[in-house]
Amino acid sequence: MDDQHDVVVIGGGQAGLAAAYHLSRAGVDHVVLDAGASPGDQWRRRWDSLRLFTPVQHSTMPGLPWEKPRGYFPTKDEVADYLARYREVHGIAVRHGARVTRLSRDAGGFALETSTGALAARSVVVATGATSLPHVPDVGAGLDPSITQLHSDSYRSPADVPGRRVLVVGFGTSGAELAVDLARAGRQVTIAGRPTPHPPDALLAVAGGAWWVMITKVLNRRTPLGRRVAPRALAHGAPLIRISARDVAAAGVRRAGRIDGVDRGLPVADGAPLDVDAVLWCTGYRGNLSWIDIPALERDAHGFPVAPFGLVPEAPGLSFVGMPFQTRLASPLLGGVGEDAASVVAALAPARALVPGAG
Repeated sequence: MDDQHDVVVIGGGQAGLAAAYHLSRAGVDHVVLDAGASPGDQWRRRWDSLRLFTPVQHSTMPGLPWEKPRGYFPTKDEVADYLARYREVHGIAVRHGARVTRLSRDAGGFALETSTGALAARSVVVATGATSLPHVPDVGAGLDPSITQLHSDSYRSPADVPGRRVLVVGFGTSGAELAVDLARAGRQVTIAGRPTPHPPDALLAVAGGAWWVMITKVLNRRTPLGRRVAPRALAHGAPLIRISARDVAAAGVRRAGRIDGVDRGLPVADGAPLDVDAVLWCTGYRGNLSWIDIPALERDAHGFPVAPFGLVPEAPGLSFVGMPFQTRLASPLLGGVGEDAASVVAALAPARALVPGAG
């Protein structure tokens, strides 16, 4: 096969670009494949009012500081522009429109089937991210067909949600922000579920650096506390940042318990049916790795790879970057993928090992 590389990186978002940055520094032949048409596509298609949940000083990828003041929370389009500039500044070659349909082992390493042709690689870095397959709980299948159902992945603005009475399911950061977005547009909004923890805003304002240390160094799989927190974080979501349950209540959003059933086509919470026109599912994502045809790779209950620190000992040469709690709570974030990528690249190219987090 003519199209052969030492490393193929699958995914051209922040995780894939960080991996490519470190591969370039290590002098490793590689190529980045991305299903999108242009850099930052995944960010541009998110909801209109979205801003990062972490400020620029904690959202910097290796080798390119933000041209924004400390404490600034970039919009989703600014993040997309930042990723496009990152690719340009570091000269990262990305093949856009190349969707990988099958990854398997062969005698020389790995074989990849893509929408633009076949490739071969000695090693593969899967950097497709943690938001590839929107998750809707099974209870959604029992709702009356007259109730519009939409996942947050498809939400852009309140205009996407018909009707006046809207149920938002999921009280993580996305659910909280979208509930407020809808309430400000004049909808009667109920949010269901228990809110994830919220570090006090005053604490973050004066000790934001300490919080970043917490989600990178302390809530880390190398620490006893991090290993205890990881399963809960994967099951219930990350803490509420930049918004709290109090902010949601102040916007006029009503609270309900967990959706635990259906009664005559209506969602049930706290033992009572909720008469709503639409349901917005802010219930996260599941891993979408069905295209990886490697029996040795295990998946967890959420469909994400069982790959401690991004590596798969049972399939040498296969690695991951940007997965939820890959090494720490901050692993999927712009400011967290660089160090994880450096560690993975160092394992793939030990003779040219990098200092994790350098840049």
